[in-house]
Amino acid sequence: MSDTKVTPIVLVTGPSGAGRTTAINVLEDLGYEAIDNLPLRLLPGLVSAAGDAGPMALGLDSRNRDFSPAALLEVIDMLEARDGCELSVLYLDARPDVLLRRYSETRRRHPLAPGETPELGIQRELSLMGSTRDRASLLLDTSEMNVHQLKAEIEHLFAPGGRNLALSIQSFSYKRGVPRSVDMVFDCRFLDNPYWNQSLRGLDGRDVAVQAHVKADQRYEGFFSRVLDMTRFLLPAYREEGKSHLSIAFGCTGGQHRSVTLAETLAKALAEEGQQVSIRHRELQS
Repeated sequence: MSDTKVTPIVLVTGPSGAGRTTAINVLEDLGYEAIDNLPLRLLPGLVSAAGDAGPMALGLDSRNRDFSPAALLEVIDMLEARDGCELSVLYLDARPDVLLRRYSETRRRHPLAPGETPELGIQRELSLMGSTRDRASLLLDTSEMNVHQLKAEIEHLFAPGGRNLALSIQSFSYKRGVPRSVDMVFDCRFLDNPYWNQSLRGLDGRDVAVQAHVKADQRYEGFFSRVLDMTRFLLPAYREEGKSHLSIAFGCTGGQHRSVTLAETLAKALAEEGQQVSIRHRELQS
């Protein structure tokens, strides 16, 4: 039995406007190292240098400066013959009328007809990509798909067991303002403040004594259980919507005791349920 580690490589291609960028972004969220519009001549060296670094998603289409159908087919042949590579060629397709409508909506110029009509560019590209389409291991027609449906289909193909939404939880002090780009903020200044206990003032919410003090407040359990239940409810809803990351922040006066306790406790509870959780205490790290 061979011990050679296999590296999944997905070549994402197809006509402009069929959804290649969306597919690349979804694969990146699934843990693939994503590189778009890489010149074909550089691809063999990139794969060799990557070794067994992890799965890769490579976006290739007619916009590449050195693109030609023959050159792309040579790359496919090379990767299929390479030991340690598990190659998938994902071809995203769409009807010409759909591609034209999408270009009309964005008012972009077609890369193969920058000074002409989009219809001519679409015709040229579909003709150019025909041989690559025939070599695709996965052919996905996006004509009737919206962005969310396309994301769901890519996840179904490359993460059939589903994926966990990345979750970040942080604590902060209201004195320094609410963190930017946070999805949900909870104010826990109503809880009993350990700051007024001299033996706890110099500690923070990662300490068990501080946590015990905060949790002794009779309002704590009702508050925490509701936040936990709401988070459990929202995670699958956000995942279904196609969201890849959710951020939750707890704030208190100094960002040292109560907010840290809530952030630590929520992160631990969700991690124990299998969620992918990262945690940051802004005032303790600055």
